[in-house]
Amino acid sequence: MISKCNNSSVPGPNKLSWHHLKFIVNQDKCLANIINIANACFNLEHWPNYFKYSFTIIIPKPNKMLYDQAKLFCPIVLLNTLEKLIEKVIAERFQFTVINNNFIHPSQLSGLKFKSTMDTGVALTHIICSGWAKGKTTSTLTFDISQFFPSLNYCLLILILEKAGPEPRVSSFFVNYLVKRKTNYVWNDLMSPDFEVNIGVDQESALSPILSVLYLTLFLYILGKHFKT
Repeated sequence: MISKCNNSSVPGPNKLSWHHLKFIVNQDKCLANIINIANACFNLEHWPNYFKYSFTIIIPKPNKMLYDQAKLFCPIVLLNTLEKLIEKVIAERFQFTVINNNFIHPSQLSGLKFKSTMDTGVALTHIICSGWAKGKTTSTLTFDISQFFPSLNYCLLILILEKAGPEPRVSSFFVNYLVKRKTNYVWNDLMSPDFEVNIGVDQESALSPILSVLYLTLFLYILGKHFKT
């Protein structure tokens, strides 16, 4: 998976490392200002363009004989460190809301932050094996999970967020959060112009696990209901 190539400690476009940010948040005045920024983003239902900009670093996967195919390279998305800090706070609040509303499928709760796609695989395996135990004929659907995170459709994701039942401000915030995102592709010393990123979630973002879980949860409910009948 792409996320295995990721290093969340690498500074993003603002060149601010976690080491420096930890020093900054230890200062009460600085921390208060960061909290004010986070509250303003959520209350105004707006995610600043400054936080929507990222670098996508293209690196070759190790120990390959040739590098003549796109799949032999690994894209790493580098986000602003301050953005990631605020996203962690929003993710905690959002996860609490959707879990409290019983919207998340039970099979996804144990690995919500770190193993959402792995939990989905376990759930599908359990459903198929349960079908076998009942003497039913089951089949499997195979898809390339490495392309799951970069391929989430924003229009569908917004509809799911509205169904999830959080407060209206949450859905409105994510409508703004998802649009007009941009990245530069970096290859060695070469950097591309800005490109709009209108699908997918960043594997380095703290919000990606909960958003991807929500993207799958309706499918798991439908699949579970189907095999119970």
